[in-house]
Formats: sequence, C-alpha cells, structure tokens
Amino acid sequence: MPIVVNLDVMMARRKISLNELSEKVDITPANLSILKTGKAKAIRFSTLEAICKVLDCQPADILEYKEK
Repeated sequence: MPIVVNLDVMMARRKISLNELSEKVDITPANLSILKTGKAKAIRFSTLEAICKVLDCQPADILEYKEK
C-alpha cells in the first residue's frame, strides 16, 4: 500500500509511549498498535485529529504517500 503510517516516528520524537497515547486519545492500545504498524485499512478523521492534537503535529507528519 502506498500510504505509509509514521506514527511510531512521531511518538518517538514526542517521547510518548503507546499506552500513554492510547489513554490520551481514548483508543485501545490494540487498535493504536494496528495503526502504528501500518496494518490499518482506514482511520477516522476524529481519531487522526485527536492524535495530532496530543502529538502536536499535522496529519502529514503521520501519513505519507510513497509510490512503489
């Protein structure tokens, strides 16, 4: 899939753990892990908004398009 999820990179930059982010965003650690590993098929805008708010970043910092 040409959409790359860089959530792990942003989490490392902000020095926040998966569990801490899941609590602040109100999403289960399992679902957040699926998103973090790039296995998610979709993301709700409300979830993306909450992640961006907590990590103080833009959606483009998390999602990237790369051609194969």
